Amino acid sequence: MSKISQRVSTISPSMTLAMSAKAAELKAAGENVINFGVGEPDFNTPAHIVQAAKDALDKGYTKYVAAAGLPALKKAVCKKFKEDNGLDYDPSQIIITNGGKHAIFNAMFATIDPGDEVIIPAPYWLTYPEVVKCCGGVPVYVYASRDAGFKVRAAQIEGAITPKTKMLVFNSPNNPTGAVYTEDEIRAIAEVCERHNVLVLSDEMYEKLIYGGEKHFSIAAVSPRMKELTITVNGVSKSYAMTGWRLGYLAAEKAIAKAISSFQSHSTSNVNTMTQYAAIAALDGPTEPMAQMVEAFGARRNRMIELLDGMKSLGLDYVKPDGAFYVMLLCDKFYGKRHEGRRIAGSMDMAELLLTHAKVALTPGICFGDDDCVRLSYALSMEDMEEGLRRISDFVKNIK
Repeated sequence: MSKISQRVSTISPSMTLAMSAKAAELKAAGENVINFGVGEPDFNTPAHIVQAAKDALDKGYTKYVAAAGLPALKKAVCKKFKEDNGLDYDPSQIIITNGGKHAIFNAMFATIDPGDEVIIPAPYWLTYPEVVKCCGGVPVYVYASRDAGFKVRAAQIEGAITPKTKMLVFNSPNNPTGAVYTEDEIRAIAEVCERHNVLVLSDEMYEKLIYGGEKHFSIAAVSPRMKELTITVNGVSKSYAMTGWRLGYLAAEKAIAKAISSFQSHSTSNVNTMTQYAAIAALDGPTEPMAQMVEAFGARRNRMIELLDGMKSLGLDYVKPDGAFYVMLLCDKFYGKRHEGRRIAGSMDMAELLLTHAKVALTPGICFGDDDCVRLSYALSMEDMEEGLRRISDFVKNIK
């Protein structure tokens, strides 16, 4: 008899672990590895947020608090939803979680039963399907084409709905593609979900990282009915450079929020208390540090696009991103060809060869459900980004 539970045995190991370990080995050996695989801002948490955590410690705020979160922080989250998204929530509808990933797990654990189907647009963040499977659900993939800017259409989602469909996972701005859905596109998708009574888990973690004049629109803001159907997940990790602090939050209709609160009280209980005080400072504090970070990301994005445009003649291509800090680099034209005798069969081969021969670390697209691409992050210095893209350019010139 297996000692491992069936629900855990369904989870696939991360295909990025071997790549990360190899990159770490090369760095430890003194190699100058340019890392495009970073999924977090390369900026320090703003000083006023750090100070708020220190103040909390000095004041002795080190005890248990309510499992679903500090009342003051839940109030700050409600204010954020009202001001940024036009959404009115009661604090009882807000759950403070240990990062966005924890919020996603809690939301699915509270709503997905064995056999329920969950529609996941691809390319997707690699954790979504694993959480669905862990909760006993069945991932159903809807593939966004590069011609559509890596955005799925409402008709595609409707075509994937069956009597077993329980939820749609919706992510805008998107990781890994950087795609940002327009309000009209979101309203069309919402109309389908309302008509078929499909829950939506809306991951809006990259909400503040948008460029080029695009604007974020929350699907829960479409209508009162859509708000009831939507569990909105957000947090402070990306927008406030607080990835290591581990604080996310979600908003949901009262029955779902109550169920999640009850579950969290028996699983993790409250997020560490001093981090919650830091998050209050993030949400209620000055916005200038974050505006400067977004401006820097925007400049890097523009430079990356400029350099990638110059590499199209080599056989590389990309879809212009409007949000987050990623670009999906299309490299499928090299599949079937060879680099120093090794045949390139997919994105994993491409990533391994780039790391070995060009000392460039990036993430193979197969991790995100699209083997035609590799993901580049521009959460690194302008100098490293330019040098890394030069290395990629030199590398592909040697593919025969």
